[in-house]
Amino acid sequence: MADIFHEVDEEVRRERLQKLWDRYSIYIIALAVLIVAGIGGWRGYEYWQAKQAAAAGAAYESALSLSEAGKHAEAETAFAKIAAEAPAGYRTLARLRAAAELAQTKRPDAVKAYDEIAADTSLGTTLQDLAAVRAGMLMVDSAPLSDMRRRLDPVAEPGHTFRHSARELLALSAWRNHDFTAARRYIDMIATDGETPPGTRARADVLSALIAAGGKS
Repeated sequence: MADIFHEVDEEVRRERLQKLWDRYSIYIIALAVLIVAGIGGWRGYEYWQAKQAAAAGAAYESALSLSEAGKHAEAETAFAKIAAEAPAGYRTLARLRAAAELAQTKRPDAVKAYDEIAADTSLGTTLQDLAAVRAGMLMVDSAPLSDMRRRLDPVAEPGHTFRHSARELLALSAWRNHDFTAARRYIDMIATDGETPPGTRARADVLSALIAAGGKS
């Protein structure tokens, strides 16, 4: 008798499962198809990304070779193309390198390129600060102190990665523009920062000595 009841229970379960399958099978199949398609699509996207990165890497190496050969105009064009078309990581590197190539022959254009990078908030503070410092290096011999401060005062604040370079450039610009009070202020910032690199500290000491001697070289 127990076997009969067991067989009845099994039959009832089979009927319930069949009804559930008849009712929901189309959804189950569709879900399975979507999962398989999603996995396939993701694998395809990963392959496409890897292919794009490999192509960008080869183009970047080629542009570097042009730069090392002294073909700066061609290198700048190559880096600009990478900056426009390559994946995000290579785009940023290429923008910085394109600006560096411009600096060899077209300094005002290089400053403009660095300024655009420094203003791009999508890159993050560190890269923005790096671009601002690079622009400052190109301008320090000729720009008014006000222009240098506009670019570099924010970078010189505590906690910024390139603050040491920014402070050194600002101190030098202040000295060149005969603002010795400002120069001393930036030199003090260099001197009191325990993380200031030895080279920066040594150059600041030399500048301080020049100021003490009357601001003349």
